[in-house]
Amino acid sequence: MGGVLVDARSWADELKALHERFVHRFARSEPRESALAYMRGLIAPLERKNGWTLAEEAGHAGPDRIHRLLNRIDWDAEEVLDDVREYVVEHLGDPEAVLIVDDTGFLKKGVRSAGVQRQYSGTAGRTENSQVGVFLAYAAPLGRTLIDRRLYLPTSWTDDRERCRRAGIDDAVAFETKVAMARAMVRRAIEEKIPFGWVSADAGYGYSKSWRTELERADVFHVMATTRHDTVVTRWAIDHPVHDLFHDLPRQKWKRRSCGNGSHGPRVFDWARVEVRPWHREDRRHWVIARRSIRRPEEISYYIAYCPAETTLDQLIRVAGSRWAVEECFQTAKQECGLDDYQVRRYPGWHRHMTLVMAAHVCLTVLRARELDTEKAETDPPVSSPSAFPNSDA
Repeated sequence: MGGVLVDARSWADELKALHERFVHRFARSEPRESALAYMRGLIAPLERKNGWTLAEEAGHAGPDRIHRLLNRIDWDAEEVLDDVREYVVEHLGDPEAVLIVDDTGFLKKGVRSAGVQRQYSGTAGRTENSQVGVFLAYAAPLGRTLIDRRLYLPTSWTDDRERCRRAGIDDAVAFETKVAMARAMVRRAIEEKIPFGWVSADAGYGYSKSWRTELERADVFHVMATTRHDTVVTRWAIDHPVHDLFHDLPRQKWKRRSCGNGSHGPRVFDWARVEVRPWHREDRRHWVIARRSIRRPEEISYYIAYCPAETTLDQLIRVAGSRWAVEECFQTAKQECGLDDYQVRRYPGWHRHMTLVMAAHVCLTVLRARELDTEKAETDPPVSSPSAFPNSDA
């Protein structure tokens, strides 16, 4: 994971220690043992990680025990996820961490899997028969991992309660937009007092004025991508289009900065910011941020930020750039932990699978952080640790 090798004994021991945190959530020994075997299989170097291959890895004669764990045995995935999040906070928790919302698609055949329909899948980059899950990632200086998940149910499902019942969807589960799911997950993180400093999301979520207002009222700092047609309040107008704010901006206001490393090296853009809502409280600021492509300057992306008054452009760029951490989580969880290798069709089974995948993923993330820390201690002279968001102005 990330080029850092973790030996088999280390991850087996760490996975067992994490499993011990939630064994009390299972009433009988079989599901306790099956949950650990399932997570071990998710981390094992298997080409495919479905019921049969995980059962073979666990030494089972067939996939029945795995299927019972995901579909029939009574256990609460939300309670297990609470225990997993406590592990995340204990090992990765940081007050400057960023909560990041995004969704990912899972291509499926047929019409029986909960939430499946022809819909846009970011994974495929087109409309396909798929399920879509909304996820919350936790990006901290020590590592990044997934901490919440919800399966999106289109109205083609929630308007057909009999179809829902066949897929294990309770009558109390109503239609929710993806933005509503994102808001609920961030509220849950706040209520559980998970340490973080910022919230970030792409324009599919960040365009929501009502969500940005909710975060502001809770004094939650955020940098949210938005569309060029979004509007803000300025000195000159209410509902001022964000793309009009940067037309006549002096050249010296644009700063060339990297917002983090991508698969091809540093992601370097030209950045600028314009203050909006200047009559707000003295210790807070609202900014519209523009990110302009160097090679294609006509390509400009926009963000809206709410933050402490002393926050620099460099700090806001770092928060905006941290949003790619959720894509890294999806990639590593799919490649190394079987995020998309499931065969469950029912709604509870989907959430159970994702919960155990998230447990396996954070286990690897913690081990990787520990290995990096050990390597750094062995090679670097002792120095003071810099802040995750250094106070350098731009």
